[in-house]
Amino acid sequence: MNRTHQHGSEAELYRLKGELTLQKEFTVQGSKFQVADARGEAEACFQKAIEIAQRQQAKAWELRAVMSLVRPRQRQVQNHAPRTMQHETRTRLKEAHLMLSEIYHWFTEGFDTKDLQEAKAY
Repeated sequence: MNRTHQHGSEAELYRLKGELTLQKEFTVQGSKFQVADARGEAEACFQKAIEIAQRQQAKAWELRAVMSLVRPRQRQVQNHAPRTMQHETRTRLKEAHLMLSEIYHWFTEGFDTKDLQEAKAY
């Protein structure tokens, strides 16, 4: 991207990096990668993707990045976060749901697309 100055998909690339990071171990072109703090690193990627998408006014990329942020937070709540973190975990999930609601309600068409149908389900 830096060489070609084509940054149109930059947000999506950060989102995908976050999704791969959540897998904790993945292989790219024969090289194996392991991630120590997968959740924290993935969230940083999702946040970066959201910032880039907002700066570029790329609402579809922003929607995908926010959904990627919601998923692990949702799983953490469902997997019963430790008692000491329950309030913080639920607060972070509410924040992510608010972000998702705001971006979802920006759209005025395309509600038959997979991304918007998935966002509505949350």
